[in-house]
Amino acid sequence: MNFSQKTVDIVNKAQEKLAKQFAETEEISTFNQLKVLNAFQQNSVGLRHLSQTNGYGYDDIGRDTLCKIFADVFKCESAIVSPLIVSGTHALTLALYGVLRPGDEMLAITGSPYDTLKEVITGEDNGSLKDFKVSYRQLDLKNGKIDLEKIKEYIKDNTKLIFIGRSRGYEWRDALSVEEIAQAVKEIRAVKSDVCIMVDNCYGEFMDYSEPTEVGVDIMAGSLIKNPGGGLAPSGGYVLGKKKYIDLVAGRLTSPSIGMEVGSYAYGYKDFYQGLFIAPHVVANAVKGSMLLGQVFSDLGFETMPLPGQKCRDIIRSIKFDTKEQLIDFCRAIQQASPIDSNVVPFPWDMPGYEDQVIMAAGTFVAGASIELSADAPIREPYIAYMQGGLTYEHVKIACMYCVEKLILDKN
Repeated sequence: MNFSQKTVDIVNKAQEKLAKQFAETEEISTFNQLKVLNAFQQNSVGLRHLSQTNGYGYDDIGRDTLCKIFADVFKCESAIVSPLIVSGTHALTLALYGVLRPGDEMLAITGSPYDTLKEVITGEDNGSLKDFKVSYRQLDLKNGKIDLEKIKEYIKDNTKLIFIGRSRGYEWRDALSVEEIAQAVKEIRAVKSDVCIMVDNCYGEFMDYSEPTEVGVDIMAGSLIKNPGGGLAPSGGYVLGKKKYIDLVAGRLTSPSIGMEVGSYAYGYKDFYQGLFIAPHVVANAVKGSMLLGQVFSDLGFETMPLPGQKCRDIIRSIKFDTKEQLIDFCRAIQQASPIDSNVVPFPWDMPGYEDQVIMAAGTFVAGASIELSADAPIREPYIAYMQGGLTYEHVKIACMYCVEKLILDKN
């Protein structure tokens, strides 16, 4: 494989330190695998559910049952799961527009939402929530955590929706745990019991024994080309939670008159069902790969988030580099280690929805799938790369060796 013995030793020594964390990750994976299996069995999934449909899709049993399974897995009343939701941003946007009305306020309590949502919320003359007279305020995090003490003074009479970003976006912080979200829900309910609490769950599914919808969250959204698609879903997203909100979102996805009564998919649903079924195992592989990469780069003197030994709360690994060149080299090493487009050299570029130039490495079978090994970073100080995914732990381990060779050994 042309890896030096020094590289192999660095990675293997890091791996030896992680035996206990790997075992805990596998226990969570087994628990979630049973949860998913039970949902399949309770809904009597058969080959008929995997079949393609066309036209209006009335009585599409594959679509309807997939939605029921997601609702069962995430312990909530209702779910929309659709190949026609193009991204996590689209799913989140559907949820926001479904719930909010002119005169309402959206309050984000985890600081600024992900970059691609900013134009959705506060854009000018582009059909944003602001254009529709929905106001927005945010409560910044305090030392990387939700500021529980200030929540009470931020909630107003017209606060209709409170937004929680579970993952870190392009920030140097850890993702939120389900326990932290539960604490925030408790504080919010003490002030305003009927407010809609929404979570951006991208990168967070199957990371623990429970999900945000099990601790009082009203509505949650994410992407199928991240965790819950298991690397097989070719597109799509989900919005799930309390039925009264999901019905509103369904009217936004199609129209208020038809909601989720229609919608066909001519290519069949097999990859969505099978992707969900294997998702707990695939997520565990990604988590173990993240732990390894974090341990290796920490051993080499770089700052990583989460810290070595800390529990991962999403599939993202943040690594802080000293220079722009190191960051770019890291992303190029990830691309070089990919099964698809390994010969492509990524460069920083202007990307829709992002304020800074972004470099993206994603040699994936599903274009841009974040559950597959990938990395991206805005080109700004501090120079932080965000690595995520990995369908197999072995692939991430090999990619880690590529990174060590390119960043460390080639420079010495």
